Amino acid sequence: MNNRQLFLNHLAQTTDFPLMIEIERAEGIYMYGPDGKRYIDLISGIGVSNVGHRHPQVLNAIQEQLDKYLHLMVYGEYVQSPQVQLAQALCQTLPDTLNNVYLVNSGSEAVEGALKLAKRYTNRREIISCINAYHGSSHGSLSVGGNEVFKRAYRPLLPGISNILYGSYYQLDQITEQTAAVIIETIQGEAGIRVACKQYFQALRKRCDETGTLLILDEIQAGFGRTGKFWAFEHFEIVPDILVCAKGMGGGMPIGAFIANQVVMASFKSNPLLGHITTFGGHPVSSAASLATLKVIQKSNLLEQVETKANLFKELLVHPKIIAIRNKGLMMAIEFESFEVLKPIIDRAIGMGVITDWFLFCDDSMRIAPPLVITEEEIREACAIILQAIG
Repeated sequence: MNNRQLFLNHLAQTTDFPLMIEIERAEGIYMYGPDGKRYIDLISGIGVSNVGHRHPQVLNAIQEQLDKYLHLMVYGEYVQSPQVQLAQALCQTLPDTLNNVYLVNSGSEAVEGALKLAKRYTNRREIISCINAYHGSSHGSLSVGGNEVFKRAYRPLLPGISNILYGSYYQLDQITEQTAAVIIETIQGEAGIRVACKQYFQALRKRCDETGTLLILDEIQAGFGRTGKFWAFEHFEIVPDILVCAKGMGGGMPIGAFIANQVVMASFKSNPLLGHITTFGGHPVSSAASLATLKVIQKSNLLEQVETKANLFKELLVHPKIIAIRNKGLMMAIEFESFEVLKPIIDRAIGMGVITDWFLFCDDSMRIAPPLVITEEEIREACAIILQAIG
């Protein structure tokens, strides 16, 4: 059997229509099939490859760590250089109040930890999230998701969850002294790149302060430079109580984190002790890759280039079938009339060597979130192919 047959026979499927693209190698913004066909990756593996595939500095960090040690002990017991250096570097990108890092394996795990931490610290049980939010697929993270289509088959989920409309001032009064936390994507991703205004986020921060509610910002997609700031919340001049990140932080390796103040995080130390446990969280190889990724973003002038590159996409992607373009930096949604119009365009673009996608809760819009290292020449090539696919 070839790999495609083995894929269908033995690998768990998530739909009846997987893309079935076989990739043999990847580098920069490009992926290559066994036949040598080249694909431009305009979605970064869904927001993961912010510094491109197999960035040399990330590979060097991985190799150096491979020569030292792999897994040693469950998280939080041994002093491991990759973990502590990454934690320090993360805290140095953040306001002083966010000074304690819990490393996990993925975004969903980071959300799970953040929810537990909020409940434990506040001794409250109510959680508020947003309509059309996406925070992951595990039971807890799914519970705070905001789309019933994805939830109904798995109910009962966590109790005490309610949803408000992202960006609506009028529903902030639903946050009360009974609310442990509000969890919200700084930029709504799977809703099709929805961006609330600065005044909304400042009002949300104020309401959380008034009620003693912790504010959890989910930057699993929006963090690590995707929007032109290292953290998306920097655009809105607020600071969360708990910050969640993953995806782009690993340079292609699996890692996630939730970050809070040391006093808040200390809630996990007692009643019960070991209040949150992970075996592989902060794996030394993933931590080394993440630290290298962070340094590449900081030292390669990538953040300063994001807005210029996003504007070039908007300048080039002009067509009667394109209704609107929404973005915050290189987190972009290209809106069409319907999924029936969009899906054949995506399929044709893939056939022509450009990989895009749609959004879980917004299937009339094309996802564009390329590696931040993409060049203007590569943007022009990719847009020309997309326009050809539309035509």
